Amino acid sequence: QVQLVESGGGLVQAGGSLRLSCAPSETIFGINTRAWYRQAPGKQRELVALLTKSGSTTYADSVKGRFTISRDNAKNTVYLQMNSLKPEDTAVYYCNFQGQFTRRIDIWGQGTQVTVSS
Repeated sequence: QVQLVESGGGLVQAGGSLRLSCAPSETIFGINTRAWYRQAPGKQRELVALLTKSGSTTYADSVKGRFTISRDNAKNTVYLQMNSLKPEDTAVYYCNFQGQFTRRIDIWGQGTQVTVSS
């Protein structure tokens, strides 16, 4: 079963930067969107950034201008560059791939903790 492997989380001071990475354990065909979500304690999971196969991006209002989602086709990896981090960005971050091939694709990573100290 294909898995999404995330890395790059950690502890950082407010104003700092982190880059999250997410790669599948094997090649997946038919991916339409790659996205990052986050879930803070006691809150619902929310969309942070989304990248379509055509290159269009969508960002949560709270991260616009600070976060950038990108993709390295050669490495089959999606990234989330997070700059000017704030304590309210503290959450578990999950990557998600969706699409359609022989069946519907909806795969989640295991999550990586991002903690921003004030």
